[in-house]
Amino acid sequence: MLLVDKIKETFNNSSDLIIKQSNNIYIVYLESLCSQDKINEYILKVLTIKNSKKLQDNNAAPNIKTVKNYEETINYILNGFTIIIDKEVYAVETKGDLIRGIESPSTEPDLTGPKDSFNESIQTNLGLIKRRIKSPCLVNKDFEVGKYTKTKASILYINNIAKEETVKYIEEKISKINIDGITDASNLKQLIIDNPKTLFPTAILTERPDKVSQDLLDGKIVILVDSSPFAIIVPAFFADFVNPSVDSYKKFININFIKLIRFICLICTLFLPAFYVALISYNQASIPLNLLINFAIQRQSVPFPSYIEAIFILIICAILRESDIRFPTNYGSSISIVGALVMGDAAVSAGIVSPIMIIVIAITYITSMVFTDIELIYSFRYIRFGSIILVSILGLYGLYITIFLFLIHICNLTSANIPYTFPLAPFDKPYFNKVIFNINKKEDKLRTSALTNKNFHKQGEIK
Repeated sequence: MLLVDKIKETFNNSSDLIIKQSNNIYIVYLESLCSQDKINEYILKVLTIKNSKKLQDNNAAPNIKTVKNYEETINYILNGFTIIIDKEVYAVETKGDLIRGIESPSTEPDLTGPKDSFNESIQTNLGLIKRRIKSPCLVNKDFEVGKYTKTKASILYINNIAKEETVKYIEEKISKINIDGITDASNLKQLIIDNPKTLFPTAILTERPDKVSQDLLDGKIVILVDSSPFAIIVPAFFADFVNPSVDSYKKFININFIKLIRFICLICTLFLPAFYVALISYNQASIPLNLLINFAIQRQSVPFPSYIEAIFILIICAILRESDIRFPTNYGSSISIVGALVMGDAAVSAGIVSPIMIIVIAITYITSMVFTDIELIYSFRYIRFGSIILVSILGLYGLYITIFLFLIHICNLTSANIPYTFPLAPFDKPYFNKVIFNINKKEDKLRTSALTNKNFHKQGEIK
């Protein structure tokens, strides 16, 4: 048969391409993508019917489609369908079970929140979202990305909440992508963000369907990518990375204290090493005399300037943290803790670094563990090293310059054409009360005008 020969030629006689013939009806599928049980159940058992039209009418398969052209034929084969060729051509869904089950979140755990997370199936992920948002207003539009991978990506939004211009902006970004292929949501994220050269993440990757549902209700756009266990959320602001959405599960009075702690941690992890180096190297007059004498005694055997000392320990800590990420979970943390203890004690004993410097860097890295987004953590490293280099030349003035450059940079960023510093600049009270400073759930009634221009009210009067 001409079509069968053409398929063989297209797939270069691939070893997993299976072609069977029964009653002058040809069956074509890829063994690596299909379930043999489904093929037996849906196709082979009913092939005694010679008329393929009757075969279609009497088939128990959940998804049977009529194939219109050769391009569709190849596309269906590559997506786990079995092709039935007779007088007409049909595609029967016989995908194999190539995905893992629904598990607890591993990168974004929470004590009281839901315990389900996305997996590598886009249909399963879509179901986890629609299980939470039971409304026909939740719209999903499918795109195909990649010349070779033909990866399915789906944009989700609530059409009577999300801004149309924001939806069109994201759709245009995806439709203009011309690339050989993407294999994960993080690949797609890098192609659609506003500022690809910035240090800071301007789109959120999350494995939590509850977080996605909350953001959809606020008017944000979500992108699901087949074969990826993460969803992309845009727009995303700097405040979103500092304060996770799981804060909404706790009482607002308690969580506001935690938010204050996080803000202190943010300042410490960014600027504490540079502040210490500036004081000990250039601005000793700012240190109380007794404390300064104590610092001088600790540093008397250290042969290096304080900025060299700080950079050395920061590099060691960065290596330990990277090894912690790469090692298997069950013993990676133990190795990094032992490494830090041994290296710290040995360095102090050898007179390479001072004990106070070990304390300063330890505080810096402990405070950085409050933040979970890996791209945000990487961006903090640049700021730390840059600020230390500047203060080694200019003292505290170098620290002030670093802070000003940091603020100027994030004020210049956007996410889906919305300022990255939102809701502080420009100030927006509804989103400020949601992310920066939580208020009583009964009083949280409005959506921000930055994300919606149709439906501003979340709830009516609560008695």
